[in-house]
Amino acid sequence: MFAEDRTSEDEFSLSEGTDGAHWYVVQVASGCEKRVKANLEQRIKTLDVQEKFLQIEIPQTPTIKLKKDGTRQTAQEKVFPGYVLIRMYMDDDAWQVVKNTPHVINFVGTEQKRHYGRGRGHVTPRPIGNAEAERIFRVTAEQEPVVKFDMAAGDKIKVLSGPFKDFEGEVIEVSPERSKLKALLSIFGRDTPVELEFNQIEKLS
Repeated sequence: MFAEDRTSEDEFSLSEGTDGAHWYVVQVASGCEKRVKANLEQRIKTLDVQEKFLQIEIPQTPTIKLKKDGTRQTAQEKVFPGYVLIRMYMDDDAWQVVKNTPHVINFVGTEQKRHYGRGRGHVTPRPIGNAEAERIFRVTAEQEPVVKFDMAAGDKIKVLSGPFKDFEGEVIEVSPERSKLKALLSIFGRDTPVELEFNQIEKLS
């Protein structure tokens, strides 16, 4: 049950008919998704409440990051930055285990406005449907790796090699799938579009 110092307006009561396991979405501090997952898994073991929690997931899709030297690095990118999905049997104790985990902000749900004072009211967790959860995980599982490069139109660059070495210019088009980009370089006093390899340039700050 809740600690005695919790006020009645902060209490969570399990709604009737939600005695089964459901997927819930939890908002966490930015960049702390993996930390929250690890901390929550540890708390579940320490508090011996494994029977209340079935899965803790951070939906991710594969990406391939192209480095300036032309090498490729495989990575995972979060689909919903700042959120963690938990399949659990919701009750007062399970709610408290999650809510008191460091870097957890709140469950996603229905906000009950405060009757007095300032600040946000209490949020009643609302599960997402099994069909929606299945769709999320199916899409992430079937997603082809997305090629990414830390360069965009408008960025300033310097050419490191080739016939235009030491020229500076501005990116006008990026083609990650070809590991190339187009940039406007000032050649003979005129802005001229030139196609360059990723490993031929560096981004200027």
